[in-house]
This record gives sequence, C-alpha cells and structure tokens, in this order.
Amino acid sequence: MSPRPELTRKTLTDRGFRGFVPFRELRDSNVPTGHGIYVVIRTDASPPSFLPTNPAGHLKGRDPSVTADKLSKAWVEGATVVYIGKAAGQDGLNQRVADYRRHGAGFLAGHWGGRYIWQLADSDALLVAWRPMTEDDAGEAEQDLIDEFKELHQGALPFANLRNNARKAPETGPSLG
Repeated sequence: MSPRPELTRKTLTDRGFRGFVPFRELRDSNVPTGHGIYVVIRTDASPPSFLPTNPAGHLKGRDPSVTADKLSKAWVEGATVVYIGKAAGQDGLNQRVADYRRHGAGFLAGHWGGRYIWQLADSDALLVAWRPMTEDDAGEAEQDLIDEFKELHQGALPFANLRNNARKAPETGPSLG
C-alpha cells in the first residue's frame, strides 16, 4: 500500500471539500447551513511569522495570546492544514465558520479552539474549506481527518488543534473467565 498523500488543496478537493476562501470572504461564500467538517489551510510554504499578541476575542476574559515559543512548538513543518474542525449539533457549517471568523476579528464569538491561527502574521491569507455531511458523520469524519494528519506527521496534531478527541476503545463484552 502506498503512503497517503499530504493533505493539500488538491487532495481535499478530490475528497469533496469546497470553498477554499479567505475568512474575510466567508459572508459571500454560500457556506452550507448543515453539518460537516471544515479545514483551514495555509498555502504559503515558507516558515511562519507570529504576532506578539493574538487579535482574537477575549472569550470569558481569557487572553488568546500565547508565546512565540509555544506557537513554534505547535507548528508542523511541511503541513498545509493548520486546523480541522466540525459543525454538528445546533451549529451548521455556516454558523460555525462565521463564529471562527468573528472570533479572529476580535469579537466575543464561541470559537476558542483553533485560536492559534490568528497569531500567524499571514492569517488573512488562510483559506477555509468545508465538506457537508450528516450530523452523525461529522464527529467521526473530523477524527478520521485528524488521525490521518497525525499519521502523516509523526503523531502531531494540526497547528491550531490543541486537543485530540481520540476515539474511545471499542467496548468488549463481559469476561467469560
């Protein structure tokens, strides 16, 4: 079996992702209102530069800024995908990525996860893409994509994914012993 290709705009497009628009253009992008997964990609292959402070909203009084050292440690060299998320439950893709955009613009929007991207000096050039799906599939599809990313990058999470919603081990039946 050949190794999986890097997660790029082309491989994501081949898998049904659409959009690939900068955050500032999301309002005019007809993002679907249903459930699904979304990614944020950085097309510039040069090493990142980090802002000293994060312009994102201070959710519940918390400052989203972290040190350049912490950001450097989270950076995944050679990766295009910098964040993987899902929209399930009451929030559809349109609302979820709108919250993400609003949070990055300094508003109090409920999207604390993924906040590292706003400290990238070129965050205005990041692209958002989405793939609609049924509600039941969104969480599993998000984890599948995170697992694939980790497989491609020696166990590292995407830059702005700060936690791994690892799958629960399958339950086994009662012991017969």
